[in-house]
Formats: sequence, structure tokens, C-alpha cells
Amino acid sequence: MQCVRVWSSLSRAAHRAAYRAAWTRTQSHAAAARLDLSGIYPPIATPFTAMEDVDYQKLEENLHRYAKIPFKGLVVQGSNGEYPYLTEEERVEVVRTVRRSLPTGKLLMAGSGCESTGATVQLTEKMAAAGADAVLVVTPCFYKGKMDSCAMIHHFSKVADSSPVPVVLYSVPANTGLELPLDAVLQLSQHPNILGIKDSGGDITRIGLIVHKTKTQDFQVLAGSAGFLMAAYCVGAVGGVCALANVLGRELCELERLCVSGRWEEARVLQQRFIEPNAADPCSEDPMPGPVDRLQTSLCVRSCPVLSLVARLQTLLHPHV
Repeated sequence: MQCVRVWSSLSRAAHRAAYRAAWTRTQSHAAAARLDLSGIYPPIATPFTAMEDVDYQKLEENLHRYAKIPFKGLVVQGSNGEYPYLTEEERVEVVRTVRRSLPTGKLLMAGSGCESTGATVQLTEKMAAAGADAVLVVTPCFYKGKMDSCAMIHHFSKVADSSPVPVVLYSVPANTGLELPLDAVLQLSQHPNILGIKDSGGDITRIGLIVHKTKTQDFQVLAGSAGFLMAAYCVGAVGGVCALANVLGRELCELERLCVSGRWEEARVLQQRFIEPNAADPCSEDPMPGPVDRLQTSLCVRSCPVLSLVARLQTLLHPHV
């Protein structure tokens, strides 16, 4: 009799857990249907102290600067945030810190990608609990020879099934060495909790094809660089996640405004001015990157003054001024 009671209790607990999971997925899928990604997002840097700890005070100072620019939101713990060099606790705490400072109405997209599906599911849940409105999930890549369409569809579907918030796919072949296959993107676009993709590959034909093939899915495409932002808008992208927005945010928001309003000639002139600053390394006279460590890419917040950095990029943007 005792065994029956125990089994009955376990069955009820399992039923309640399954109900809560289903309810969470339903709420997340509804949120995915409502969330509008259109606009410009800086993938923010993670500043570090001289001791290589996360500098949360400097992070908050940067967030105050971002708040003065008409961004749609912020991407936190993307490639620009150096997430591979942070512990899981640091990654979550950075998101929590940003959430506390982010103005109402601004979206927070948090990177939660890991090499394993299970770890990605767990970190995604933690990012949602820390305040993320959506998660940006990069392609796993260590065993890139095995990362075919079938593997990618399985991975992202499992993450999206479990995620309490909408999922944005992230294809960044320059860093991962592989591109999320087009057929996988098209199949994943049908998942009710997969909202869109950040495509950093720079192939405008591919971006246009994704937009065309997913137009009945309410699937949103974000350009992954300022270097091809206007071209991406021309073929139907809704916005961009652009590293250059960290220092030329107002100008990139102006380019967005020109594209959305159909002022293509003005947009073309401004886009051409972004090409050189976007390719530059403004923190070094040496065009080659330095050694990879946790101090390298906090967008020079520690290694050179922000105003000096902006001034140098402004000179590239307006060479005759």
C-alpha cells in the first residue's frame, strides 16, 4: 500500500512538472510571436579590470552611454562580449547587471550557446531568469565535421523546446568555422519558439533567400555587421547586431532610419562611410590583432579613452571634416 501511495505521489509530481513545462513553453511561444526584433543592437563588450575580473562598474558606465542612443536593445554575451573567456557565473551576472540598468522598453538578447545541447538548455534557463527577453544561440562547432543539418536541427529544436524565452539563431562562420546550413535555417524557422537569426556571414544572397523562404513564418533576420547593413535591409532584414554600434551608435541608428523610410541614396552615402571604420582596429596602429586574452577586446574601454576612440572612428567616418 505504501508503494502505491509513493507511486501515486510521484505520478502527480511528474504530471505537475510536465504541466508547468508545457505552460512555460506555451508562454514562450506566445512571446516569440509578439517580440519585434527590428532595430539596431550593439553587441556590448565585457570590460575587465587589470586583474582580469569583470569590471561591473565600468559596465554600468557603458550602459549609461548606451541609454542615450536610440537602440532597440542590447546583445549581451555575444562574440563581442568574449563569452568563451567567462565562467558561467560571470556570463549570467553580466546579464543580470545589464537587466537592472536597461531602460524600460529596451530588449535584452543574451548569448546562451554552449557546445552541448544540455549545457545550452541549462544556461538558457539561467539567462531567462536573469532577465533576458530572448537568447542568442550560437552554432556548436568543436566537432564541426559532425555538425551537419540534422545535428543542428536537433540541437536548436531541443533548446527552443525548453527555453522560457524566444530563441534567435546565431551563425558566425568567421569565429566557428562553419555556417548554419540554409536547409536547417528554413526548417528551424517553423519552430514556434525560434524567432529569427543573426547572420554574420555577409552573404547577401543567402540573407535574401532566408527572408524570401521564411516570409510566411514571421521569421526575422538581423545583419551581423555594419559592413553590409544597408544591403541586408534591401533584401528584407529587419535590423542589425553591429559591433560598430558600440562607438558609432547614433550614426548606425540613422542608417536604419534612412533604410526603413526608403531614402536609399542617403543611406548609400552613409553606408559607404561605414566601410573603413567597420574594418579598422581603432585601438591599435597595428592592423593585425594581438594575442587573445580577456583584456583584448573590451572595445578599448580600458586600454584607450572612449572619447579618443570615438574621435578616431569619427575621423574615418568623416575624413574631410
